Amino acid sequence: MTPWHWQCTTTSPWRIRAAWFAFALVVVLYCVHRFSGPSPLETNLLALLPATEADPVAEKAVDRLAGALGDRTVFLVSSRDADHAKAAARQFGAALKESGAFASVTAELPPFDIAQIGALYTPHRFGLLTQDDRDALGVSSSLRDMLMQRIYSPVRGPLATQLAADPFGWLEHWLADLPLATSNLELEDNMLVAHRGDATSVLVVTTLNGSAYESRVQRAVLSAASRAEASLRSAWPDAAVARAGAVFYAESARRASEREVHLIGIASACGIALLMLWVFRSPRLLLLGFLSTALGIGGALAVTMAVFGKLHLLTLVFGASLIGEAVDYSIQYFVVYLGAPREWDAKHGARSVRPALSVALATSLLGYAILAWAPFPALKQIACFAMTGICVAFASVMWLLPALLPKGPKATQRRLFARAAVLLVRWQRAIGAKRAWAVAVALVVVCAPGWLMLKSDDDIHLLIQRDPALVEQENRVRDAVGIDNTAQFFVVQGATQEIALQRAEALGARLDALPQAQSVDGWRAVTQFVPSARRQAEDRALLAGRVFADPAALRATLLQAGFRDDIADAWIASFAQTDAPPLTVERWLAANWSKPFSHLWLGAVEAHGARGYAAIVMPGRVTPQNLPALIETARATEGVAFVDKAASVSKLFGAYRVDSAMWLGGALVLVLALVSARYRLRGGIATILPVLLAVGVTLAAFGYARVPLNLFNCLALMLVLGVGANYAVFLREGCLRDGADLGAVWTGVLLSAATTLLSFGMLGMSAMPALKSFGITLTLGILVSVLLAPMGMPTQVRKHA
Repeated sequence: MTPWHWQCTTTSPWRIRAAWFAFALVVVLYCVHRFSGPSPLETNLLALLPATEADPVAEKAVDRLAGALGDRTVFLVSSRDADHAKAAARQFGAALKESGAFASVTAELPPFDIAQIGALYTPHRFGLLTQDDRDALGVSSSLRDMLMQRIYSPVRGPLATQLAADPFGWLEHWLADLPLATSNLELEDNMLVAHRGDATSVLVVTTLNGSAYESRVQRAVLSAASRAEASLRSAWPDAAVARAGAVFYAESARRASEREVHLIGIASACGIALLMLWVFRSPRLLLLGFLSTALGIGGALAVTMAVFGKLHLLTLVFGASLIGEAVDYSIQYFVVYLGAPREWDAKHGARSVRPALSVALATSLLGYAILAWAPFPALKQIACFAMTGICVAFASVMWLLPALLPKGPKATQRRLFARAAVLLVRWQRAIGAKRAWAVAVALVVVCAPGWLMLKSDDDIHLLIQRDPALVEQENRVRDAVGIDNTAQFFVVQGATQEIALQRAEALGARLDALPQAQSVDGWRAVTQFVPSARRQAEDRALLAGRVFADPAALRATLLQAGFRDDIADAWIASFAQTDAPPLTVERWLAANWSKPFSHLWLGAVEAHGARGYAAIVMPGRVTPQNLPALIETARATEGVAFVDKAASVSKLFGAYRVDSAMWLGGALVLVLALVSARYRLRGGIATILPVLLAVGVTLAAFGYARVPLNLFNCLALMLVLGVGANYAVFLREGCLRDGADLGAVWTGVLLSAATTLLSFGMLGMSAMPALKSFGITLTLGILVSVLLAPMGMPTQVRKHA
């Protein structure tokens, strides 16, 4: 051996180890850096959903409503004793404020000069008429009768106007019609109170110190709420607290996902460790296998956070199950290592296993690449995570493991491999060779009725599972308070602010005209606070023609009713002297009291390259009975779109589920081309047949079990194709490899399948419906794939050494 050759063979492994150590160090430091600052975990469930609306303005409206409600939390303190409920709410609010977890806590309303509302509208009062007053003035109603009704009717509310400034009460009627009190709440002792049956409930509203989807904010809010409730129970045992807010759902989802990550990760790791120890009887190989897997998952974690910025909970839980697939490559290397002759050459071992692992990697990458094409952000993350993880695991097996295993094994599992070889021969005789096509036909006959029984369900709730306890509490808050419907609404657009307001008014008129069976029980829009300039001009023109056309007669009517001369003259003159421009949305938004309703105005927007303005119109009630009428109303009104995020996502689910059949067919053709390039057409068909049958059996099982298919079942079939094809590839490569121990190869295939089944089987028990669909489909498909894998073995098998 020359000195140069000796130096190369001794230093090269150390260089490889140093390179991988540096890679691992960078990955660890980056992950520690990301998790030491603001949490990179994305707990916003809406972030899972794609942009479903064709109009970007509609998507902006969805985001605006989510943002308007996302930073608020609502607590409802209830008791059968009204005084106890109020006292408990004061104590509860004080405890929340003292915790420092909230930016603001409102249990008692601060003093508010309600005259500020009237002050905004008074300068524009002659352009503000309610529909009832407009209708009354449109017919030949007596002005004297209107005036007498105003004088002798009782004051109707806190927004009553002075008789001298509003003789006929038109401004008072307008103020009374403002949708300020659109809930079941009443103002008592400066608190918002709801009375339902014999229970009294008091509202406590808070705003957060940050995003509802930051883990720091979630922990602080949950801790503060728990301590406040504990102190409340000791002081007021008869009081109960219900909560509602995005922060609680986000925290619940984060906690559930972390629990599943620990469960799936630990259970999978323990199960895989026991299996590998039982087969390999070598703690060293176990550690090296987990080292390769850890490098893959660590690299996937770092790359995903670097590419997407955030790591969604769905990706995190799915990543915990990737351990079962990432360890496959090291398992295949180890069986070659253990089944090799005593004179072990690490580089030759890597070269011998490279074709099988390369084909397996290509098929797996193809399956995950299909996920990357799906429009769902979480699926793109999962694809990125998985593709990075298996690529790093593959690279570590090809270069790191040979550097760490330079010497041959001290002992091998000859007896286990021999038994496995006997089992493989018997099973291959039963389903392989000439019998393969008969088995395939038989399976098709058995599966056909199941395929005909297949059904689908594309409901969005298959994706998002909310904590039932939180849902129950939120329903209690909604029932007591009467919170707006925010899931279905109209978006109104116009080239100018005026056109947008006019179209919103036209939509409101159409909603009011709906028959009782299709009624929406009222609606809320910015035009209820700020009419269009045209409407204000029409109202002023109506007053000019119907009321102020004859000033002398109007003055006589006022004097006969008891008004003093100076008051009558001043009011008549105010109409002629009013030169204020129309009330605008900007002026209304500048008033502090408009903030709770500001989300109704989207303002300037840009869609399809054109700039315009948009507003939101919220129907009070949307039911299956009136939904078709609302959709038709939107279609019949220019510039109006009906937004139903849940229905849009469900529709998209269905469309992509149908498209997935075409994706699966295309992926099958690509995989067939890939394996045919390696094994020729006949060998490629034989290799792909087991996984194709596995897909068919999986679909038939869902049909027989009456389990409806969803998009995630169909996308999981892509992974069944990508991962399940590996087992037939491993077997076929073992048959083609000189000196290969087929018993060791079959042992490796079964072990690989067992580890994958273990991890994906745990995924099938996830509380997240999307992941559960993934897990069940993958488990069944991979199980059938490995059982049918010997069908792909060539009829002429090379004799192993």
